[in-house]
Amino acid sequence: METLVTPVLDFISAHRAWAPALAFLFAFAETAALVSLLIPSTAILIGVGGLVAAGALDFGPIFVGAALGALAGSTLSFWLGRRYGQEIVSAWPLSRRPDLAERGRSAFARWGAGAVLIGHFFGPLRSVAFLLAGAAAMRAAAFQLANAPGALIWAYVTPKAGELGGDALGAVWRSLGA
Repeated sequence: METLVTPVLDFISAHRAWAPALAFLFAFAETAALVSLLIPSTAILIGVGGLVAAGALDFGPIFVGAALGALAGSTLSFWLGRRYGQEIVSAWPLSRRPDLAERGRSAFARWGAGAVLIGHFFGPLRSVAFLLAGAAAMRAAAFQLANAPGALIWAYVTPKAGELGGDALGAVWRSLGA
């Protein structure tokens, strides 16, 4: 994971103008069905928050890029689930654990939009939560009513965690007289 995270953060630090677009790309990858299993987007976005703490980037454009990316990725996943739900659920890697797909459908039937909102905040589930919402035939309006605030909160909290962590480390460093 570090083999990808460090070069990406170095690139973003050296090319500030690309930061919002890359925040979009990595947030999209984190919320797009199954892509987040391949790309350490959350680690990158937390690292971007650290660059904000270091003064290398401004938070606002990062948040906007990440929010738009999270909305786009989760919405695409939802529509893929609506269109190809059963085919996707029966394909690898979900086919290896059919009980998970059924539990996902049950969660959306039971909690509806709340499952979408919470889906933004649970790592590996994030990559399939929105896909399963579509496969469970959740209404698009109900999906977006939960998806939009979930995506916005996630896009704020993820890089902000890196920024706050960077601020805390900076304060400790300064208190040590370094």
